[in-house]
Amino acid sequence: MKEALRTPYFRKGLLNVLNGIAQYGVTKPQRLAAPFLVVWNYTNACNLKCRHCYQNAEKPTADELTTKERLEVVDQLERDHVSSIAFSGGEPLMRADFFQVAEHAAQKGIYVSVATNGTLMTKQAVRKLKAAGVRYAEVSLDGATAETHDTFRGVPGGFGRTVEGIKNLVEEDVYTCIATTATKYNLYEIPSIVELAKMLRVKRVIVFNFIPTGRGQAILDMDLSPAQRERLLEYLYGELVKGDVEALCTAPQYARVCLQRSIAGNRERLTPTHFVSADLHGQTRHLAEFIGGCGAGRMYCAIQPNGLVTPCVFMPITIGDLRSESLVSIWKRSGVLDDLSDRERLKGKCGRCQYRYICGGCRARAYAYYQDYLAPDPGCIRELEESSLEFARERKAAMEATLPIKT
Repeated sequence: MKEALRTPYFRKGLLNVLNGIAQYGVTKPQRLAAPFLVVWNYTNACNLKCRHCYQNAEKPTADELTTKERLEVVDQLERDHVSSIAFSGGEPLMRADFFQVAEHAAQKGIYVSVATNGTLMTKQAVRKLKAAGVRYAEVSLDGATAETHDTFRGVPGGFGRTVEGIKNLVEEDVYTCIATTATKYNLYEIPSIVELAKMLRVKRVIVFNFIPTGRGQAILDMDLSPAQRERLLEYLYGELVKGDVEALCTAPQYARVCLQRSIAGNRERLTPTHFVSADLHGQTRHLAEFIGGCGAGRMYCAIQPNGLVTPCVFMPITIGDLRSESLVSIWKRSGVLDDLSDRERLKGKCGRCQYRYICGGCRARAYAYYQDYLAPDPGCIRELEESSLEFARERKAAMEATLPIKT
């Protein structure tokens, strides 16, 4: 603890939690005085044409923040005790001022990470990234082969450049993660992607929930069935406990699967949120209920390239504008965020589920499917319990399935 308190971003996170308790009391899950994490869609420019892109990224928009405005946003986040910034996009490295703004954030004691397609991660760029203080790089890889990845990402040759970028990051000892969006198109290759990650000496693999928003609306039929998603989560838990690579997932149901498997296997290894796994010797479930699965608008929010604020990068609901209002003011007054912070307001099966405090369902998926962020998550196998026969059939299929899963 003494060592952790010497770390600026840990102190910011702790202060944020304590301020949240002071303002709201101890809640399940805990409400925060300001976001712990801000995901910043740094630009709409991108050099790939991904079929599932939530941002419809291609070219920079005319109203994107200036460099001066970006530096001021960082100053504001530091004042609000935001612990971490994750630069995303589009492709963050497409803007010339990315390294300047990232370095400014790191100098403010904020933990800085970047989500990238990896194609621009040359040896020189990686050295520059590390010098700027970027601690973590999440590289998107949607297939274990060039054919799968490049077809999905829309540009020939992307796979080779991405793998080379991963190698450059690992070589410079930047904490590297491979991020894969699970769809019916690549589900059968996910075990191979995990094995590739191990071979490349990557420390973490995160499997992203597919959200049918942005360009993803055109490939709705590629979404996993509840049974496929459940089996995938079971597989990832098996990889997590092996310990060769940290296997995580943005599907909040992963916390429930880990809890169920931990109890069945007499072990504790939970992922109370998609960016951490933990074993706290009997206290992990309490941590899971405190952190609470889906963090959209509750633990984190998103900043768009033009300064607009949304609850989540996958949830296109504007709740404020940083050009006219501070982030902490938006955070405190937003009725949308108030809804997302209260699990008692959830509807349908999610609202009745015994795991609602450690999972809560994906609010972005609920919004994408039903235009209601409090609706049930249609991707959860527990949604089928309303029909006992259908649930039994899907559950049996999920438990009997093996990866690779043919579609």
